[in-house]
Amino acid sequence: MGFHKLEGDPRRREEAVLEFWDEHRAFERSVEQRKGGPRYVFYEGPPTANGRPHFGHLLPRIYKDLFPRYKTMRGYFVRRKAGWDCHGLPVELEVEKELGIKNKAEIERYGIEEFVERCKASVHKYIKAWEDMIRRMGFWIDLAHPYITYKDEYIETLWWELKKIHDQGLLYQGHKILPYCPRCGTPLSSHEVAQGYRNVEDPSVFVLMPLADDPERALLVWTTTPWTLPANVALAVDPNATYVEVAHEGKRLILAQPRVPAVLGEGAETVAEHRGEDLIGLRYQPLYPLAQGEKAYRVVGADFVTMEDGTGIVHIAPAFGEEDYQLGKDEGLPFVQPVDRAGKFTDDFPLAAGRFVKDADPLIIEDLNAKGRLYKAEKYAHDYPFCWRCDTP
Repeated sequence: MGFHKLEGDPRRREEAVLEFWDEHRAFERSVEQRKGGPRYVFYEGPPTANGRPHFGHLLPRIYKDLFPRYKTMRGYFVRRKAGWDCHGLPVELEVEKELGIKNKAEIERYGIEEFVERCKASVHKYIKAWEDMIRRMGFWIDLAHPYITYKDEYIETLWWELKKIHDQGLLYQGHKILPYCPRCGTPLSSHEVAQGYRNVEDPSVFVLMPLADDPERALLVWTTTPWTLPANVALAVDPNATYVEVAHEGKRLILAQPRVPAVLGEGAETVAEHRGEDLIGLRYQPLYPLAQGEKAYRVVGADFVTMEDGTGIVHIAPAFGEEDYQLGKDEGLPFVQPVDRAGKFTDDFPLAAGRFVKDADPLIIEDLNAKGRLYKAEKYAHDYPFCWRCDTP
């Protein structure tokens, strides 16, 4: 084959080279010729073929070709296994858009089996476009015998591997607090969350937590998520910080000394001073007594309490924060979860049962005010995560 005839047209030269490789099985023969060599295994981290490939897919595939190719040139027997990822939200969301489905309940009404079949068909929608890109860029990989994640042999292999790991005592059961999208019904990784932050205005509230044995003294707590207050089980202070009691309308408000000017103003009258460690163990009257047990509704110490905003007293809801959850484990706090997987309050919290959590903020604020537990409410601009797939907070 005389490539010298194609010097004037790079596109024709490219096609000629690709045809030459195909005709002479250059990739397959490069693998076969190394069968006696040391083994080097490469399984591609599989793409989802229900979306078209784009330029962002090129660089990873350059590296995926580079290392197996280098190992082959060094005499290794490298079987390069292609794969297709047929599971996961990208597939489901694509089909949901096609069918006009908005949530999991509608999937169930449509029929789970039929929905799964639509998903299976969807994952093969753009395979030809992917194969063309892979061929054009010179990425040598075995596309004729890919692993496909919805096939029984693939799933059963994973089950077998998990059983082997379990038999060796290497699996454990635990819990972890993660960002969660109620619309998609799935946790989000830190990478996914980082793609969806937006600066928004949310209601923030300063809430009075009267001491159980002295209601005229109240801990002043600030939160930008009023909807988490029904799950409150403790309040956290910095053991090493200074806290003060400030006279206010016949009561004594307790908060961190550095936060007094910003929260109460320069003229606030301090009537007592305490170390944070002296507040630990104090009990307070709960807003919504959903928790049981002696360890609920008390002050605990925590090293993550900041003096940069709020009151220096942090409302703790182990169901809704990673630091809160870990503190709850350390302190033996009860776990209260009044929200279901759709992000709606359950019957455990009758005030807002059936409402989406963010829609319940006004109800909760109104209720706090009616009970005399609201010091003040105001709008607060902050970065808040939204699901990058569906834009749900």
